Amino acid sequence: MKKEFFSRSLLMILAGLMLAALLAGCGGKKEAVIKIGFNIPLTGDSPKVGEGSRFAGDIVLDEINGAGGLDVGGTKYKLEFIYVDNELKADSAVQVAQRLINQDKVLAIIGPQGSGRAIPAGGVCDDAKTPMISAWSTNPVTTKDRPYVFRACFIDPFQAPVASRFIKEQFDVSKIAIFYNLEDDYSKTLAELFRDSWNANYGEVSIFDSFGQKDTEFSAQLTRIVNSDAEILYLPAYYDLVAKVVLQAKSLGWNKPIVGADAWGSADLWNLSNGSVAGYYFTTHYAAAGAQGRTKEFIDTYNSKHGYVPDDVAALTYDAAHIVLKAIQDAGLTGDLAKDRENVKNAMASLKNFDGITGKMNFTPDGDPQKEAVVVRVSEAGEFVFVTSLAP
Repeated sequence: MKKEFFSRSLLMILAGLMLAALLAGCGGKKEAVIKIGFNIPLTGDSPKVGEGSRFAGDIVLDEINGAGGLDVGGTKYKLEFIYVDNELKADSAVQVAQRLINQDKVLAIIGPQGSGRAIPAGGVCDDAKTPMISAWSTNPVTTKDRPYVFRACFIDPFQAPVASRFIKEQFDVSKIAIFYNLEDDYSKTLAELFRDSWNANYGEVSIFDSFGQKDTEFSAQLTRIVNSDAEILYLPAYYDLVAKVVLQAKSLGWNKPIVGADAWGSADLWNLSNGSVAGYYFTTHYAAAGAQGRTKEFIDTYNSKHGYVPDDVAALTYDAAHIVLKAIQDAGLTGDLAKDRENVKNAMASLKNFDGITGKMNFTPDGDPQKEAVVVRVSEAGEFVFVTSLAP
């Protein structure tokens, strides 16, 4: 009997010592953590998009966690960012969204960045009542009738007409060729919106032609464009395809201006095109060259860490993360994940005069920010130099 009592007592003592050691190792209580997911393309045709998103996220982590955490109602919460690769594929983006929501139990999701992934993933997030903000998806369908889905960038129904206005004012031409990616929602929608704006206000579209996502040879279409009466080529496509198209267009004799859209804005554009994009213009979200204030601070920090100037997707991701964090602070946290997701969504929808590094913004009922676009020129040194700003 004594032996049994002694054994039980020894087990209780050992259990108590283990518990005490565990509590001592974590400060006596579980650390308060906020988990945010990143649905981004770390592999695939445009890995620089995911890389810039992750690097921007890491800067936010360093800022907040380095200061002891995010202050929410007097409690400091450490941030945990969960980066998951969607491979630049729509089905993968859907699977990543489901994983982050159901398995990782994140409070909110940043990304996907491109419209082809953000549109299907946005449906998943809205159905699951989990706030999502895309830094770089400009297609209006991404947020339409989805109260839990937001974006940090302007939308294509704004980008297309201001681009057409800029071209008319800058070059005073009337005939234009449009060349776009038929398999990408972003590129196709922007091309159609630009075509309609140009035809209605400024002239005529001489050539409206397309290519596929995996195409590497464009000589047939580009020959038609070169031999047409078009005075300018409008090329709303991702930077990796832009580089291939521009190189081939020049080899076939194209020597007129080319104007693009915000998906040009990658640090890889210059190298992939062998500098052939020098002198061309594109609409985008911020201009790194000549930036000042908090924008310059972000650029300098990013550049010192990674050795190159951040592109617009990185800057927009930085803003998107801070939009989520501001909403969390405004909403507060209850510990009930479903309730907290709803409260953060409501707080994001109510944000006013958010001062981001890509501009000031207020959100429309559709979750779209009202903000200016900028036009940049690719300099002979490969820099994206500010030309003008374009108001809604």
